[in-house]
Amino acid sequence: MVDIREVPESDIDRALELAYLVFHDRPEKEVREKHHALLASCDRIGAYDGTVLAGFMAAHDFRLSVPGADLPCPGLTFVGVAPTHRRRGVLTGLMGEMLRRTADAGSPLAALWASEAAIYGRFGYGSATTGVTIEIDSTRPLALRIDPDPRPLRLVDPEEAVAVIGPFHEAARAGRAGRPTRSEQRWAEEWLAEQDEEDEELSPPRIIVLGEADRPIAGYVLYRTKPDDGGGAGRTRVPGLVRVDELEADTPAVAAALWECVASLDLTGRVRAWGRPVDDPLLHFAADRDQVRITAQFPALWLRLVDVHAALTRRSWAAPVEVVLEVHDVRMPANAGRFRLEAGPGGATYEHADSAADLALDVRELAACYLGGTRVGELVAAGLVREHTPGAAAALDAALRTAVLPHTSDEF
Repeated sequence: MVDIREVPESDIDRALELAYLVFHDRPEKEVREKHHALLASCDRIGAYDGTVLAGFMAAHDFRLSVPGADLPCPGLTFVGVAPTHRRRGVLTGLMGEMLRRTADAGSPLAALWASEAAIYGRFGYGSATTGVTIEIDSTRPLALRIDPDPRPLRLVDPEEAVAVIGPFHEAARAGRAGRPTRSEQRWAEEWLAEQDEEDEELSPPRIIVLGEADRPIAGYVLYRTKPDDGGGAGRTRVPGLVRVDELEADTPAVAAALWECVASLDLTGRVRAWGRPVDDPLLHFAADRDQVRITAQFPALWLRLVDVHAALTRRSWAAPVEVVLEVHDVRMPANAGRFRLEAGPGGATYEHADSAADLALDVRELAACYLGGTRVGELVAAGLVREHTPGAAAALDAALRTAVLPHTSDEF
């Protein structure tokens, strides 16, 4: 029997050793120090078997953009169980305690990135956003169907980057659901670190912004580069790489100018952008889709509705809907039951109902649809949601719809 309790700061190094064991990692001293500082700022719980730390989980103190609102949403990280204690309920105990803490703190949501997609559905998490990897063949000029914004581009020193691009990023969060807040620590250690943690061959971060020097910026791109591998000795030459970590723009023309810029960098021949939104405008205004390709698509942010009532009544709605939902939630019984959702542009109510259900679904599926990234109708077609009243799924989808798909590239 393990004891689930808070992990004191004095045990952070033990928690890191457990994480490195579980994830088969052996980071250098500098990375360990960064991880230690990160965990010192997180909520931490552990599973202790006597004096042995057998399981660990931490949570960032985030807020998450949802349609029409910004809600508290802890971001789970460093989740792991020692190989000696697997299949003994350790993860279930940790997750139960974290959900209890989240509910007690008044947070209606929790989120994570899953290292293994098969694990978290049983705890009520649904895949709420999707990311794609886009690759550009930049051995020739990027062909575009629109004119790029003609305003000047300029480099920003990484030391000044947060002050310059941070406010733009924060404003952009409100325009697309699924995006967590970024502290200065996360900017410094995750996005603007001198050396990339996963690929030390990459350059330090480069930041280019668009706009007049005395005016607010209209967009930015944050990227790193890797030099040309010249081949030789029977090896195939690999052209230099531009890895785009983030590109934000307030108009398609600004985005076109930034993409054109990174695709024209000297001594490079390919651009790779991981974690872009499925509806990235580049995929439409690129003139040659053989030159601009999606090479991977993957589930990104996993979401848990900790308090379904609060989550549904605190987001905005695109169209009127009135449906009775039969929600199943074995982990948090307060969410389970039959409820009437009445929602529209003026707000929403969500109350217990005695009438027959129009839709029956698990809280996991409701979480997947909550940000508007997954259609209820798709889950009906997949046999994961039961539609008792024809048209109920379509009506709920119309109400959940957002102008752009939810998306985040903030892996944590």
